[in-house]
Amino acid sequence: MEQLGARIAGQLLAGDVVLLTGELGAGKTTLTRGLGAALGVRGTVTSPTFVLARTHPRADGPPLIHVDAYRLADARELDDLDLDFAASVTVVEWGAGLLEHAIDEWLTVTIERPRGAGTGQAGSAAIPDPSLEPVEPRRVTIEGVGARWADLGWVHDSGD
Repeated sequence: MEQLGARIAGQLLAGDVVLLTGELGAGKTTLTRGLGAALGVRGTVTSPTFVLARTHPRADGPPLIHVDAYRLADARELDDLDLDFAASVTVVEWGAGLLEHAIDEWLTVTIERPRGAGTGQAGSAAIPDPSLEPVEPRRVTIEGVGARWADLGWVHDSGD
């Protein structure tokens, strides 16, 4: 996921927004960490779950803003964060259904982490089923929305 983040970073400019979609543990923050490293941000990229948004400055180029919209109720609360989308590279986790009301263009990265199908039972006690453990590789689909991404020529849809 970090390598994919680095690859995506090579395409990003000020004003670009990346929407990350996937279940808990899918690799959204890991992808953002790789993106941040490739952009040369200062400091460590960590999940902004409890602060909602973190700004990571860069020596050269626009800052990286990392948003966790999981606890936001609606697009108005996203707007209340007063993010400078135009002057930053912005990554938004859990922003589907919110981001569409704030901007016109973004890159969606959907991360699917397959899992097994059930739990084993022995009498009345549940036995952990190894098939429930994450199955690698993840499936990643990248889609662009808006004119900025109309000629997206590097769709990545494989196990990364």
